Amino acid sequence: MRVRPASAAAFLATVLSASVIPAAAQAAGTAAPGATTFSNVVVDGGKDVVLGLTTKKTVTITWTATDPDGVVASWAYLWHGPNTDDADGRLPLYPPAGTCTVSPTDPTTSTCKVSFGVDAARDFDDTALAGTWKVLAEAQDTNDDWTAVDVAGTASVKRYAKLTVNASPEPVKKGKTVTVTGRLTRANWETGTYTGYEGRAVQLQFRKKNSNTYTTLKTVTTGSGGALKTTTKATADGYFRFLFTGSSTTGPATATGDFVDVR
Repeated sequence: MRVRPASAAAFLATVLSASVIPAAAQAAGTAAPGATTFSNVVVDGGKDVVLGLTTKKTVTITWTATDPDGVVASWAYLWHGPNTDDADGRLPLYPPAGTCTVSPTDPTTSTCKVSFGVDAARDFDDTALAGTWKVLAEAQDTNDDWTAVDVAGTASVKRYAKLTVNASPEPVKKGKTVTVTGRLTRANWETGTYTGYEGRAVQLQFRKKNSNTYTTLKTVTTGSGGALKTTTKATADGYFRFLFTGSSTTGPATATGDFVDVR
């Protein structure tokens, strides 16, 4: 991720420093007795945050903040090691306050929400940033006591993947061999290109003409540069495609079906 100006890092360091948040409340994943607790932390509706080379999207974090004295304000943002003070691994760089609504039946509980923009071209230039991100949550109660929990929740940030397919020959006689080739690539935030994803399991699927359902025929492993190649028998007119279900760092991808006329 690109290096931010020192002044920006200094700003966040001040906001989250011990002069603002009590030391007892700064330990990762803990909160002092009587401090605010955070629950129901959900990032982007529970979906993976999948980013291509130029993806721009709005990410939303929702959570519940509970404090015996009631909550005045609460914040949340995403961070990706080595620590919460790393301005090159935090989204957003300047965390806005969440919009919190006090429960009509319980003044100690507030439901909160914050949304912020993510721009892959601006915010990501290191593929090591793909994977699990953590949610830091903070709150200020009515007595001006502050709580910060480093890992109140987690989210998956993944690289966008592409998949191609080509089935030949076209047309083909029934019972003859059909060769299906393709390639699996994924966004490389460092080079600004899509590069091959090797050693990954990909499903070869077939859908008969006039059907809406694909059936998996076999599983193929990507080779050098993400290349795919396999064979199958021609049984009926229909569409061949490859399907990749994704990994811990990369989103799923589905090739557009390639029609083969069987005669």
